[in-house]
Amino acid sequence: MKMLILGFAALLATGSAFADTQPQAPVIHDKTGFFVHLDVDKVLSTTDISQECGIIPARLDYLDHKGQEHVLDYQVEGSGCTNDH
Repeated sequence: MKMLILGFAALLATGSAFADTQPQAPVIHDKTGFFVHLDVDKVLSTTDISQECGIIPARLDYLDHKGQEHVLDYQVEGSGCTNDH
């Protein structure tokens, strides 16, 4: 019986040693509007609008000064229109 308890305790200790103990903070989806305060410390990715024409959906993924990941979805005019004067 002691061997069974020791084996079970060892199994629990091994499982907890490999467990991810870092809690994952949820990604914050910022709201769009006329004025949106952005605390951008590092840009992770942006939508490439160089080949698009007209109003298109775009996305900005960034980290704030606390290291929290944010996502901002917005509308932008693409810069790939060839008939602009």
